[in-house]
Amino acid sequence: MGRGSTWRSAGASRRSIGAGWTIAQPAPGPTNRGRAWVIRPAATYSAMSTAYAEASSRGYPLPMDAIERRYGAQSMTSPLREVLVKAPGPAFGAAFADPAHGFLHPVDLPLAVREHAAFVETLASLGPTVHVLETELASPDLLYPFDPLLITDRGAIPLRPGKPNRSAEPGALEAWTSSRGIPTVGRIVAPGTIEGGDTFWLRPDLLCIGRTLRTNAEGAGQLASLVGGDVRVFDVPYWRGPAELIHLLSVISPVADDLAVVYLPLLPVGLWQLLCELGIRLLEVPDEEFATLGCNVLAVRPGVVIVADGNPVIASALAAVGCEVHTYPASEIGINGSGGPTCMTRPVLRD
Repeated sequence: MGRGSTWRSAGASRRSIGAGWTIAQPAPGPTNRGRAWVIRPAATYSAMSTAYAEASSRGYPLPMDAIERRYGAQSMTSPLREVLVKAPGPAFGAAFADPAHGFLHPVDLPLAVREHAAFVETLASLGPTVHVLETELASPDLLYPFDPLLITDRGAIPLRPGKPNRSAEPGALEAWTSSRGIPTVGRIVAPGTIEGGDTFWLRPDLLCIGRTLRTNAEGAGQLASLVGGDVRVFDVPYWRGPAELIHLLSVISPVADDLAVVYLPLLPVGLWQLLCELGIRLLEVPDEEFATLGCNVLAVRPGVVIVADGNPVIASALAAVGCEVHTYPASEIGINGSGGPTCMTRPVLRD
């Protein structure tokens, strides 16, 4: 299991979804966790029965009913199956003592722990297996594991955060992924810097990178080479500088294939044009909810999202277009630490 604890949700085996189609997945268990859903015409299963019999008589390996996948998350919106989080610990509790960490006030650690537990409970209730990283570092930002490492369909890519206190975090997350049997594809090395908050998958074959005060051109170029395929790089506005740094994911959160939450005043023009070209609808976050993480929305599956409490305008806008919206308290783990629900997760496996 590696270092950490796990929350699991119940699974299903096979069921009809109407119109002659069937959806199948093996029941959860130690040998099949992480298999992807397979959707086929119902008639396929009778044909498969014949195939099983014929293959067995010839001594061939039996056809697989499911595709074995233990990792890979080249999407922001497809169903989230496994995810890694980190609970607040002593480093998070002491974060305000060092101004470089950027916390707004002294941390109420017991409250932060309760808020994070509520977030994990909400997340696990929506279906994913939630793994909890038990490693403790001097960096309070380890609470936000989206930034130090990326998990592609080929394996993990430890990044190189531009915030100096986060330098040990990629190694900590790589130790966890290695313990789970996830290979390392490559690493970002000096002078490159890049943080996960400046990356998102617009499509499984289209990665967007933001060039910011934490992600430089060298880091973006190294990641593009490791990922391959279609990679677009956009300059993110300076905004208010290092004191109130913004990531690319500070201004956009995809919530379905054709829907994204955005903060238009800071959205790169080139990215806005790309979204329009792809026919992606935009829900605009108002100014007053940008500061309360209203633009940081975690999609657990298309149209099922988690939003920090205290953002009624964007929550209502999401509900109005048919999204299922869940909230959690975020005063310490969110507002004080400047990290939303996406920041607090590192997707391990998405469909």
